[in-house]
Amino acid sequence: MQPSEVVMNPKQVFVSVLLFGVAGLLLFMYLQIWIEEQHTGRVEKKREQKATSGWGPVNYLQPVPRIMTREKIQGHINDQNFKFHMPEDPKEKKENLLISERSTRVLTETSHSQGGGPRLGKTTESPTIKLIEKHQGTKTLFKKFREMSWPLNVHPLNKSLVKDNKWRVTDATQEKRRSFLQEFCKKYGRVSHPQSHLFHMVSRIYVEDKHKILYCEVPKAGCSNWKRILMVLNGLAPSAYNISHDAVHYGKHLKKLDSFDLKGIYTRLNTYTKAVFVRDPMERLVSAFRDKFEHPNSYYHPVFGKAIIKKYRPNACEKALNDGSGVKFKEFVHYLLDAHRPVGMDIHWEKVSKLCYPCLINYDFVGKFETLEEDANYFLQLIGAPKELKFPNFKDRHSSDKRTNAQVVRQYLKDLTRTERQLIYDFYYLDYLMFNYTTPLL
Repeated sequence: MQPSEVVMNPKQVFVSVLLFGVAGLLLFMYLQIWIEEQHTGRVEKKREQKATSGWGPVNYLQPVPRIMTREKIQGHINDQNFKFHMPEDPKEKKENLLISERSTRVLTETSHSQGGGPRLGKTTESPTIKLIEKHQGTKTLFKKFREMSWPLNVHPLNKSLVKDNKWRVTDATQEKRRSFLQEFCKKYGRVSHPQSHLFHMVSRIYVEDKHKILYCEVPKAGCSNWKRILMVLNGLAPSAYNISHDAVHYGKHLKKLDSFDLKGIYTRLNTYTKAVFVRDPMERLVSAFRDKFEHPNSYYHPVFGKAIIKKYRPNACEKALNDGSGVKFKEFVHYLLDAHRPVGMDIHWEKVSKLCYPCLINYDFVGKFETLEEDANYFLQLIGAPKELKFPNFKDRHSSDKRTNAQVVRQYLKDLTRTERQLIYDFYYLDYLMFNYTTPLL
């Protein structure tokens, strides 16, 4: 008796070819994205080396001219942005892979059975169609993002909820800030498409859905108390004064914009009120140093302190090398300005232009730490927050320390050379310009 031969009917052949074609397409897309990301990484590394070349060890630093041409300012802005790439939604990707695996498995199990033609077609048709539909839906969403008008439009603030005339001066100041930033970005930072990875670009933005708020976190500019406010608005706490530091920063009670899928990000960027609060760059830098290096810290001392002392302190004692405590401000500045830092950057002293991308995400509200309480309470009025909710004015930590102000900053800067002070200014040059801060006396 001859063994039976397995014969696939035309429908089975068609479905098999279709499945292999879709699998090949997905593999091609994945490889294309991977190659692009590898290339982007190399370009970014070269760009960073080029942008910081000549900075090297501080003894050999050369100050950048303080008067820059329009082309140089544009170069500064371009250096803030990495190549824009729309990744596939992780949730969609996971589901697509599951469908693909399930379809392949069904085909393998049934293709060698006799008389299974109709059952094979019925079993594989639905997953295949779903796969194609989801792929087309993802492509449509990617296309929407690529066709978005960048920078995003600024929404007029809804002032219908503000009844008190005492906010007239604050409102006028706010309009001037918004106009200044828009004009600056229009003149120097206009781009047709964002050149940053989308999920990275929105990774510092917190979401409060009830009042439709997007708040970009700038550390050392009142962000701890702003997170407390967002928690109260979310109904997670009755009062901002009862929320501890650890609950604010480690409780993971608040959602970030990069935790949503592409559709969620797209919708919120275009419909929510976007706010950012900034601070004089030099004050913010000194405040970060005092907070992280002048008090016991189980993270910044071993991670940053040890590396900084090892590279920038000749003949350091064994204790300092082992625990990383006692970093001096001058050593910290050497680390900040070094093109080959022994440890990477940190959000507490990163530029606002790299944290919040204000020339791509045009913020509807620009607050300043120098007028924090007034700006914040006006913003709460604009969004219709409960009347009893006021922005807290207490220090989050080290409450006995004097707040970092211009006088405190001068005490720290006097230990630096003029070249070092100049280079700090150059490092934060874009932040000074974007938010119209006065050039410090160097």
